[in-house]
Order: sequence, then structure tokens, then C-alpha cells
Amino acid sequence: MARTNAPATPTACPGLLQHRFARLQDGAPQDLCQYAGRVLLVVNTASYCGFTGQYRGLEDLYERYRSRGLVVLGFPSNDFGRQEPGDAKAIADFCENTFGVRFPMFDKSVVTGPQANPFYRELARRTGQAPQWNFHKYLISRDGARVTSYPSAVEPNNPNFMRDLEKILSDKS
Repeated sequence: MARTNAPATPTACPGLLQHRFARLQDGAPQDLCQYAGRVLLVVNTASYCGFTGQYRGLEDLYERYRSRGLVVLGFPSNDFGRQEPGDAKAIADFCENTFGVRFPMFDKSVVTGPQANPFYRELARRTGQAPQWNFHKYLISRDGARVTSYPSAVEPNNPNFMRDLEKILSDKS
């Protein structure tokens, strides 16, 4: 009896990732299910914030851990202090030209309160913590079952955050 190699089963998309958002650079719709099976670091961003320098650390994390399955997802928002007033082109140009951001970024959206985009509403529901300011972080396990929240002041290179990231990257489930 001949044996055939069946194609690898694609990773099922967890309910948490069943959302679509426009890509920041060109408005093309992006399905978050494309990131199923990866560890996600979701961050609400702003160009004119005291925490904006974290873009550099986020990009460093993305480059360092991308081969191990980490994807950083940026969600620009003007929710806090009106620190993201620009349109998509201005935001994309700022991120790329100032910090060399290459991780996926999406169109500006609301991330807190009753008007928050549905992905952020679900992140807040699961953790009990909605963003209180720009650069709030959510770390999501590969299967989408575990979500951990980190306040804005937690830098991407924070030792406790890095320990959590290493642990979740090591978990292949």
C-alpha cells in the first residue's frame, strides 16, 4: 500500500483572532487569522506620546523573536491625549522613517470604551484590563487561549515581560 504525505493541517483560527482590519500602509483588509499559531504582542500606539520611543523596543523584539513565532501587531489610536492625530499615510511614514517599524500595523481605531474595535473589546474582557494609555500591551498565546495585559509603562525589554515572553514562546501548544 502506497503511503502519501498529507498536507500539514492549517492551524485553526481561535475566536479571538476572527477579525479583519485594514493594513495601515495601504488599507488592504487583513484577516487576523493569518497569525493563528503564533505568539502575538498587541499594542495600541501613538506617534506623539511619552511612550512613543517604545516603537524601537517593539521592533527589536519583532526582529529578535520573529523566527520563534512572535508577531507584534500595532493599532494606532487617538484615544489618549489626541496623540495620534494623523491619517494613515502620516502614521505609516512616521513609524517607518523614525523607528524603522516593519511589524504589522493597522488603521487607526478606537481601543477603549464602548466604541472600541471588537478585538480590543475582547482583549479587555478577557484580561479585565482595557488600555489606560498609549502603548498598553497584550501578550497572546499561540492558541489564543491565554491573554496577559501589561500597562504602558512596561517597556518591551522589561525583565518580567521578557520572562513571560520567553515562557510563552517556548510553549508550542
